[in-house]
Amino acid sequence: QVQLVESGGGLVQPGGSLRLSCAASGDIFRLSTMGWYRQAPGKQRELVAYITSGGSTNYADSVKGRFTISRDNAKNTVYLQMNSLKPEDTAVYYCYAYGANSWGQGTQVTVSS
Repeated sequence: QVQLVESGGGLVQPGGSLRLSCAASGDIFRLSTMGWYRQAPGKQRELVAYITSGGSTNYADSVKGRFTISRDNAKNTVYLQMNSLKPEDTAVYYCYAYGANSWGQGTQVTVSS
């Protein structure tokens, strides 16, 4: 079992930036594809981005060119750099470890003036 702890959420104005972090326990992190998902009120949880153990990445069309996912295997941490934030990016953001089918507790991101 992998435990995931997200941090870095908050309130930001449109056009601003935030960096989310997800710290993972366990050796499986290095072998696992890691993903960021989000869920807005009244909507289904959706994939934002994922990164494989080898560093390949994939993004939802809605965030391409604005968000960047990265990982530091030495720190067992995956990041989501979010730039040019829009009100529609407001959601709870969750970290997911594909190899362990484990979710973090989520961190709230609110984009509002």
